Amino acid sequence: MKIQSNEERDFREVYELVFPMVFKVSNNIVRNPDRAEELCQEAFTRFFDQGKTFPSINDAKYWLIRVTKNLSINVVKRKSREIKMIEKVKKEPKVKMKTGEDQLIEDQVCIEVRDAIAKLPEKLRVVITLKTYTDLDYKGIGETLNISESNVKVRVFRARKTLEKILNEDQE
Repeated sequence: MKIQSNEERDFREVYELVFPMVFKVSNNIVRNPDRAEELCQEAFTRFFDQGKTFPSINDAKYWLIRVTKNLSINVVKRKSREIKMIEKVKKEPKVKMKTGEDQLIEDQVCIEVRDAIAKLPEKLRVVITLKTYTDLDYKGIGETLNISESNVKVRVFRARKTLEKILNEDQE
């Protein structure tokens, strides 16, 4: 007996016979009766819309079981991905938004540091600028300025100490 999926009599017969079985399949996968029923309805909608001819009711049943199983597995996978994404978002550090006051303070500090660097002697200013604003290491700075690596380290140390004094004097 052939089954035409979009013929009302065949559809009703298949629905009454197969629905309890596909519901069990779906519910065992999604573990939610309401969601399982929705997925079964989706499977039967696809069954009807396909307008397929099946050689027997068993072939229609197997087709519906396969479609319902796949729909249910996809829902579980999607839910799993959503949970993983939520967990990932929860673990990400919170981004603190700068207030206007924070930005103003940061800008003021940058201005004070630039002014303090400008007050440094030339030898110290060049070394601290190269160390702070370039990717050069001590050796690279030494090669750039034609001085030894140890001399660069000494100058950077002295520049930082001098900057500290200048910035402390400005705050008083």
